[in-house]
Amino acid sequence: MDTEYGWQELYKAAVLETDRSKIEQKIQEADNGMRARLHECSMNHGGTPEENRAIEDALNGLNVLRKDVAAWQESKLAG
Repeated sequence: MDTEYGWQELYKAAVLETDRSKIEQKIQEADNGMRARLHECSMNHGGTPEENRAIEDALNGLNVLRKDVAAWQESKLAG
């Protein structure tokens, strides 16, 4: 993706976070930022189809990350 969107910094921070004690907060911040941008775009017909697709892809990525974090936490409790 060549274009940089403001919400991407939040997404990158979540994806690149290595401190397990901070990752859930980073995921939530990214999720909130992306959903706020989607809402903003829907209210004023802003954003491009490319940005909307990028946000949807990033939200899917956050869902995968959430599942990985949950599995890690579960394995830590079991182990």
